[in-house]
Amino acid sequence: MAEIGQDIIKAKQLLELGELVAIPTETVYGLAANALNPDAVASIFETKKRPAFDPLIIHTDSCSRVTDFVSEFPDSLKILAEAFWPGPLTLLLPRKSCIPDLVTSGLDRVAVRVPNHPLTQSLLASLDFPLAAPSANPFGYISPTAAAHVQKQLGDQIPYILDGGLCQVGLESTIVGLENEKVTVYRLGGLELSQLESLVGEVQVKTHSSSNPAAPGLLESHYAPRKRLILGDLDQLVSHYNQNGNDFAVLSFQTNFKEVPTNRQIQLSESGNLREAAQKLFAAMRELDELEVEFILSERLPEEGLGRAINDRLQRASAGN
Repeated sequence: MAEIGQDIIKAKQLLELGELVAIPTETVYGLAANALNPDAVASIFETKKRPAFDPLIIHTDSCSRVTDFVSEFPDSLKILAEAFWPGPLTLLLPRKSCIPDLVTSGLDRVAVRVPNHPLTQSLLASLDFPLAAPSANPFGYISPTAAAHVQKQLGDQIPYILDGGLCQVGLESTIVGLENEKVTVYRLGGLELSQLESLVGEVQVKTHSSSNPAAPGLLESHYAPRKRLILGDLDQLVSHYNQNGNDFAVLSFQTNFKEVPTNRQIQLSESGNLREAAQKLFAAMRELDELEVEFILSERLPEEGLGRAINDRLQRASAGN
């Protein structure tokens, strides 16, 4: 199994040797490799069993270093970077030739972000290359928000997990780029649309699922538990499947169902706090997925603030059901 610790020097040495290291961020844990080393990047795809047409996000420690990897930094996107980096914002920017095709799936733009976690910030500042780092989980499965999640899923395939505790945001970053000179959101995430619009005006949202995505995290089925996840009206679903005698678990926003055993249901936020719900989402899905049940019943949250991003993850988790 992987060694778990907080040794930045050890993580640095492994990455310089082309090895993979799991790293903490404020969003989810990432499976990191030297983004300028095609062989190391290929190891990410092999370890995650991730299709090569799904591009990766590269991580660095400051806005000033981004120009080492991109050929252009439009003013409107720079405004967002200066406001929200480090933080859960990823920008799609025209790449320089130093970024391997495998990182971008051959696309002209590279996804870049500056994560907000002290351990990973220190690690990135010590490196002379950016890190490619998708979520540290088997492709398509629930993203990890704790070192133990990474250990359980990939611990036998990587040498080291940098342990930064629980992720504070719990949802992947919001991905933003320009399309026809218009600020465009390609993936809803840990940064709310209202925060973006307060600086650059109205943005367009184009988060359509795709089998050939223009940005990371846009596949139709993603972030999914092994158990079937069914979205709908929980009152009706719980009543229906109780009458049918099915074994199920419940993932709700606030509601506690008296007819469901306590250990088979999780409320994301009893107080109705969307930030708390986002932080708990993936860990809750993972916990319910490990129960001896046939499927998981869930519901959409209010379509406001981080609720939109949470609903996006739930929709992708339930795709095909």
